[in-house]
Amino acid sequence: MSTPSHDRGLAPWAALESGSRGRRFPEPAAGYRGEFQRDRDRIIHSNAFRRLVYKTQVFVNHEGDLFRTRLTHSLEVAQIGRTVARVLQLSEPLTEAICLAHDLGHTPFGHAGQDALNACMRSFGGFEHNLQSLRVVDELEERYASFNGLNLCFETREGILKHCSVANARKLGEVGRRFLDRGQPGLEAQLANLADAIAYNNHDVDDGLRAGLIKVEELLEVALFRRHHEAVTAAYPGVQGRRVIHETIRRMIHEVVTDLIDETTRRIAEARPTTIDDVRAYPRPMVGFSPERSEEHQELKRFLRHRVYEHEHVVGMRAGAVRTLQELFEAFMRDPGLMPEAHQDVARSMEAARGEGGRARAVADYIAGMTDRYAFLEHARISGG
Repeated sequence: MSTPSHDRGLAPWAALESGSRGRRFPEPAAGYRGEFQRDRDRIIHSNAFRRLVYKTQVFVNHEGDLFRTRLTHSLEVAQIGRTVARVLQLSEPLTEAICLAHDLGHTPFGHAGQDALNACMRSFGGFEHNLQSLRVVDELEERYASFNGLNLCFETREGILKHCSVANARKLGEVGRRFLDRGQPGLEAQLANLADAIAYNNHDVDDGLRAGLIKVEELLEVALFRRHHEAVTAAYPGVQGRRVIHETIRRMIHEVVTDLIDETTRRIAEARPTTIDDVRAYPRPMVGFSPERSEEHQELKRFLRHRVYEHEHVVGMRAGAVRTLQELFEAFMRDPGLMPEAHQDVARSMEAARGEGGRARAVADYIAGMTDRYAFLEHARISGG
């Protein structure tokens, strides 16, 4: 039997479209596109994806035009993921789809916004952006006549759901099963998770320097940065400023990506999978860094947490974001009529079905979908500011 065209060139343990667990709602074949490519296209055309352009990565959008947003971050994650997927003979379109969708459920104001909304929702099941990303593609997008959401393939949904509590996993059906069985997702999902970490670790260095929160002299304490910065300044003694930074970060990314490829290749050879089912049943991830690069990666992550994410400027921004979202949540819970009419209708319907918790979830859906800019505008509107 010949290999289906969209599976040609892929390793037998990759996520093959011929072995896909399919969509929740059956649809006719995509024709000239593969099913994973179709998922990627649906994600790119979604409202949630477009809104990422005005959602915070680390720095609020209005603080500068060159800082990463959730959209540019997602594109950078996809670029890294596709590169590695091609080398490892994994599905590029599936990897790209997962990378592009992984932050669709993120709140405005980055992790500060997530923490604020989670606190507001504590009595109603909490809020977690990873679960919200799945909720966006399964329920909240309204683009198709036959179903809610984007009706993505199981493999794409599996990759979007990076982590999940046992309690939530029980509610999610098949896509939550691996958290109950302590299984692994496919290699494309594992890869997207680490592509995300590579992107934000290295690009937050760039944004932190641009914002003036950290200095090169401080970064020289970090082994990965120091090694490549010294190599750049030795090779190009006349080059100054931003070029040195960009060249250093470019080399850092190249080294960790190369290590990821080499170490994952070694682990696959050791595990000897024959299908994706072997990958899922393996007791630990097959995609990963070597111990040496993993330690350096963690060292950089710790540095960024202490010097950037906990910097007084970022903490001050976080306090304002928390207050904005808390006040929005409280106002909409008191009076759902303050929300746009379509969201009022949803809140009434969900409250009728699930009580106060239903209303709270509808309010959380509305707030989570906001951009930074829209959240400020809504806050000004309801507060009269």
